[in-house]
Amino acid sequence: TMYNLDFKKKIHVYFIGIGGISMSGMAELLHSEGFTVTGSDRLNTDITKHLESLGITIFYGESAQNITKDYDLIVYTAAVQPDNPEFMQAKAFDIPMLSRAELVGQVMKNYETALAVSGTHGKTTTTSMLSMMMLEGNLDPTISVGGILKAIHGNIRIGKSSNFITEACEYTDSFLNFHPTRSIILNIEAEHLDYFKDLNQIRQSFKTFINLLPSHGTLVINGEIENIDELVDETKCKVITYGVIDEKFNQPVTYSARNLTYSEYGCGNYDLYKDDEKLGSIELCIVGRHNVSNSVAAIAMALDMGISINQIQDALYQFTGTHRRFELKGTKNGVTIIDDYAHHPTEIAACLEGAKRYPHKEVWCTFQPHTYTRTKKFLKEFASALSLADHIVLAKIYAAREEDPGDISSEDLKNELLKLNKDVYFFQTFDEIEDFLVNNCTNGDMLITMGAGNIVTVGENILKK
Repeated sequence: TMYNLDFKKKIHVYFIGIGGISMSGMAELLHSEGFTVTGSDRLNTDITKHLESLGITIFYGESAQNITKDYDLIVYTAAVQPDNPEFMQAKAFDIPMLSRAELVGQVMKNYETALAVSGTHGKTTTTSMLSMMMLEGNLDPTISVGGILKAIHGNIRIGKSSNFITEACEYTDSFLNFHPTRSIILNIEAEHLDYFKDLNQIRQSFKTFINLLPSHGTLVINGEIENIDELVDETKCKVITYGVIDEKFNQPVTYSARNLTYSEYGCGNYDLYKDDEKLGSIELCIVGRHNVSNSVAAIAMALDMGISINQIQDALYQFTGTHRRFELKGTKNGVTIIDDYAHHPTEIAACLEGAKRYPHKEVWCTFQPHTYTRTKKFLKEFASALSLADHIVLAKIYAAREEDPGDISSEDLKNELLKLNKDVYFFQTFDEIEDFLVNNCTNGDMLITMGAGNIVTVGENILKK
């Protein structure tokens, strides 16, 4: 049976891999609640130094002797393998164990309002927008995000209220360990196909996630998702739909963005409606239709929690995006350098559509594909999304957690783009890419470094030259 975490019982918790972005946030949260926290990590980083400054003990390197019988609970990341010496020692001592996702679920049970933001794309951005609205509305939330949120200078904010908000990832079904009272579902698309077999299985997973909500709970769900009724037919909770009404979608939803226009920088401005009543005008400082949609999701939830439209407008005006989402890195010889984490065809297309609305001569996209399985599965979709750029420069595939199967490379993606008559290049090293871009981008062009790997360094190095 699952270990039950109770904030009233201040136990000693040990984190294996305490330096990870979400692990460190949870460690800091438990520490601030009065728990004794210890942990280990391979690397000494700014994150681990910060935890040590709070009084948390950290061992560097993993060793069985770090684990003693004094610990009441062991928390481990998904990256920890069963042959990890600390993991094995904890098992041998029969100490209760929780994965990171299970811990987050247990933490949620200790808050009256536990909000989970889910969907295939847009989780970090929407969690961040809604977090800003909750801060503006003086709800004093505890916030756990998967990126760095400027407003809270990090990935965790510890509040003193009964409100908790986190993003909920469907990968390996980890969000099914959560205990939300309020959930948002932004979209359901084919993604993470190294884990799920198809879209239908992903939909089933989201349906199970919806059914975690209690009858007094609230679900905010994108009305643009197909066959929404079969997803929500079993839930007893309140269901609120939302959408962007334009040439792509025109169905009745509870909350909608209408009369959408874009600023010269590609940021959406729209009229917000509840059913057929106009509630106000919304002005965003982030780019693209996808973020208009994300903002309506956050607004629908915020209004349902009693946050005023003025507070919502203020929060959105201050929100200029999360780290690595269409992030302006600087300019070099008149070339604007932008970085974006897009690594799925839908995200790439959204980013490049947004870029078109930003002043520029030509768009150069230097893309680093992320994982072999994803590249192989969506080869044609990647090519068609990338073809929205004027010039494409490809880096080698970023393996992440995978071994090279030997039957897919960026060369295959280059060939697909050549079939679309695109100006496309592939280089083995970042050095060659940097030299090529410096010699070919001209004053007035825009260069976007794109991908979930370490491609961001290409733009940073060009700015240093």
